[in-house]
Amino acid sequence: MLTPLATHDFSDLNAAIEFIKRTRWELRELWMVRVWKDRYQLIDVNKDYFEIRVLGYPDADIVPLLRMVNAAFDPATIHDPTEVEYKEFLTGRRFPWAHDRVM
Repeated sequence: MLTPLATHDFSDLNAAIEFIKRTRWELRELWMVRVWKDRYQLIDVNKDYFEIRVLGYPDADIVPLLRMVNAAFDPATIHDPTEVEYKEFLTGRRFPWAHDRVM
């Protein structure tokens, strides 16, 4: 993992979502997300990646971007500080059938 395939400097959430939609297909199957205090990286199974700079886990806009790639994370604790250099989440979280229905 030397250099990202593409980068984007975060300005607003809609631009970041469009960047992910546009560049997502340059990667293979998504494997994980790494989130630093100041950047967000999407990594595929071949360890190729792209990143969004100026956005990190302390920011509120990180939650929709993590949900967009089905990352397995806890929205209540995503903004908590950590002593390690980054937070890492696997992507491709699956839901059981009818998880969104209320009985």
